[in-house]
Amino acid sequence: MSNTPSRLAAYGCLALSMSLVGSYVALSKPLASVFPVFLLAWLRFGIGGLAMLHWLRKPASEPVMTWQTRQLVFLESFLGNFLFTICMVTGVSMTSAVAAGVIMATIPAVIALMSWIFLKERIGPRVWAAVGCGALGIGLLSLAAPAQAPAASQLTGAAENTAWLGNLLVFAAVLCEASYAVIGKKLTAVLSPKRISAIINLWGFTLMTPLGLYAAFRFDFAPVAMPMWLLLAFYGLAASMWTVWLWMTGLKSAPAAQAGVFTVMLPISAALVGVLVLGERLTGVQFAAFAAALIGILLATVPTRWGSRKQRAS
Repeated sequence: MSNTPSRLAAYGCLALSMSLVGSYVALSKPLASVFPVFLLAWLRFGIGGLAMLHWLRKPASEPVMTWQTRQLVFLESFLGNFLFTICMVTGVSMTSAVAAGVIMATIPAVIALMSWIFLKERIGPRVWAAVGCGALGIGLLSLAAPAQAPAASQLTGAAENTAWLGNLLVFAAVLCEASYAVIGKKLTAVLSPKRISAIINLWGFTLMTPLGLYAAFRFDFAPVAMPMWLLLAFYGLAASMWTVWLWMTGLKSAPAAQAGVFTVMLPISAALVGVLVLGERLTGVQFAAFAAALIGILLATVPTRWGSRKQRAS
């Protein structure tokens, strides 16, 4: 019996994965206000690693990893775990969750571009237009004043001056996420989703350990309240375990560019958490930027779906 999920189940896994990513990206903002970035990332990988220890064992039916596969696994973790976590957590701590959601709306177009370059997946002129819409969204965002909120997430004073850097770091995380999708498509052809999740998390923990230990020795854990520890546990399990397994499971049945369609759930869920949970609000310019990015998503995904149907019909 094949372990490859049906196309409908794969779509569900991809959508749920990106919804969880958007949620924990937004919720990392209050966590980053309590824990140093490197300590937060290290604890995240540690929590995920403990939960996935039993996933590290190689199934009898799985081939021994080649040198190329080992290199891809390292790159998957270095870009998709290590750099993505640093760029995203630092970026979100310097800007608003809504702004991060707008920038992350460019992920489908970036995935499509990388799929065209590295996986030779064909894309049409609408995808190029989508890239333009994504650039327009980011341009509008750079002109917008940071979203003001009545809660502690409000950006004031020096934080306003660093919002541009936060936005830039979030876009760097977008590039990491797109690389993660493209490399993951290659890995799912030779490794199971559970083993991919466990191995790349182990690499992430290894890479983050020196920085995490340094931050831990300088951090006072006593004042951290129980709700923040519970939020940290959710963040660690969602970021390291649930989202990765769901994404890799979906990738087994969907092309990388088509999987990019479902990253629309990431900015939407991030923005919703920012507005509904963190007390942020959408400004007019940010709403226009978000709309431009969502139009870009439509332009990027519609031809991909048509192309996939043509390939299945031929």
